[in-house]
Amino acid sequence: MDAWSESPSGANPRTVVSCTQRPLLTMRVFLGITGASGAPYAARVLAGLAAAGAEVGVCASKAAGEVIAWEVYRDRSIPGPEAIQRLITEHGGDNTTLYGEEDWFSPYASGSAKVDAYVICPCSMATCGTIASTSQANLIHRAAGVALKERRKLIIVPRESPLSLLHLRTLTTLAEAGAIIAPAMPVFYTHPDTLGDAIDFVAGRVLDLCGIDNELLPRWGADA
Repeated sequence: MDAWSESPSGANPRTVVSCTQRPLLTMRVFLGITGASGAPYAARVLAGLAAAGAEVGVCASKAAGEVIAWEVYRDRSIPGPEAIQRLITEHGGDNTTLYGEEDWFSPYASGSAKVDAYVICPCSMATCGTIASTSQANLIHRAAGVALKERRKLIIVPRESPLSLLHLRTLTTLAEAGAIIAPAMPVFYTHPDTLGDAIDFVAGRVLDLCGIDNELLPRWGADA
């Protein structure tokens, strides 16, 4: 809180600012989930963030809820909001908070809030285009815009194939603006045995980019 004191000479008051700091081991991360295919990646990233003890703010679009219901729970009859809440409950932790698409009072809607990393996983090409055009129709767009203008870490995980020239130009624009483009591309040099192994690799790379240690993927050069 600012403390004001007035000098004996009657000069203008000066401001004395006392600073507080969040615990160094606590990271604050925003996770935006869009309607692109790849909801299992979002679930694994969220679980990894929660396991690391990060403070996580999640915003999932309406379309994301429908994709989560189908790709994670394989049940299209589950209402989107219910699927999103279930994902948060099952994969998030005590420090995970769900925000609505139009919650402009969320801390992630302002650059004055301290945030260590912003992740959009999976990120639809429509969302990429909206961010690149500086349009902000929901909290996901706004949070990404905040990350770019504040020169903070923004990790975008696009999930689309094939990519058109417009897609490539949009991703280039985002990269030039400072975003890290981390496509959801599983690898095979780790010899994945299951689909879960392939998902873990992508999620592990995203967590690496956030600066969070994890054991989701084998490390190149490490003993087998």
